[in-house]
Parts: sequence; structure tokens; C-alpha cells
Amino acid sequence: QVQVVESGGGLVQLGGSLRLSCAASGIIFSRYTMGWYRQAPGKQRELVARVLSGGNTYYADSVKGRFTISRDNAKNTVYLQMNSLKPEDTAVYYCSANLAVTHWGQGTQVTVSS
Repeated sequence: QVQVVESGGGLVQLGGSLRLSCAASGIIFSRYTMGWYRQAPGKQRELVARVLSGGNTYYADSVKGRFTISRDNAKNTVYLQMNSLKPEDTAVYYCSANLAVTHWGQGTQVTVSS
């Protein structure tokens, strides 16, 4: 059974930092593209960052230079380091594991106060 579990969300002030973690089990983690998405109230879910099995990364323009995605295949975990947070980063952040089929986590709330 595949499980994708996020952690690390919370409340942070403008300009602060958070690190999200996502642990996946039941898959051959190293083969999967791992991604972070977010969904703010009243908006569609959007891709924030992804890291391919080979290590290449992609970032949405809105987070470039502030967020860093990384993966640890030995721990079956992907991270999202978020710096210089802004109120517009407030959303539920979801982790995804994709290899033909996409598995989703339950989401973790990130709230940035001004």
C-alpha cells in the first residue's frame, strides 16, 4: 500500500522560513518524480516544485530563489525548504509521487502572517 505523508507545516511570520517533509512508502522511491503542490482557498491546485528521479528540479516562477526542493532516496523523503515567506504563500501544501500514476498526501497547512 502506497503512503505519502507530509509534515512540517505551520504558522510563520512574513519573511520567515519553514521546511516541509514528505515521506513515501510502498513505492520504489528513487524512480519517482516527487513534487510539491499547493492550493489556496478559492484557487486551483498549482505546482510549486518538482524533482525528477535523476535530480533535476523545476520551480514555479513565484517561488524561484526562495524555495528549494531536495530528495533523500535513502530515507524515501522529499523536502521543501521555504525561505522569505510571503502571505501569498499561504495554502495547503501537498506532496505527490508520480510514475505513470500519481499518489498524493493529505496535505499540510502553511500560513504566513503579515
